[in-house]
Amino acid sequence: MRTFRQRGKVDGMYDLNAIAEEHLVNAHADEHGRSANLILRDPPLRQSVIALTAGTSLDEHNTPPAASLQVLRGVVRVTAQSGDTELSMGSLYLLPPERHGVTAVTDAAVLLTAVND
Repeated sequence: MRTFRQRGKVDGMYDLNAIAEEHLVNAHADEHGRSANLILRDPPLRQSVIALTAGTSLDEHNTPPAASLQVLRGVVRVTAQSGDTELSMGSLYLLPPERHGVTAVTDAAVLLTAVND
């Protein structure tokens, strides 16, 4: 993954559109089709922007104690034992408390918000 240059941050505020665009560009340049960066960390809260090119997946993984996914660009599919959910730009989704994966249906960027113990 490429290094994030803090573009999109001004006076402690984040421009999620600028950050999403930068990571989509980086994802296209990355051999694995992804780019991500932790943008906010204030324990127990963590927020990361993740960009994926169309068809790229994040393999199945565990959900933190509480987490949501907000789609900033494109369309993603969350796969879980309880069923698949397709999310489009503007959607905010509470991740199920079970293992799940994420696949970009189109080029996509998401904001992952997680609360850890």
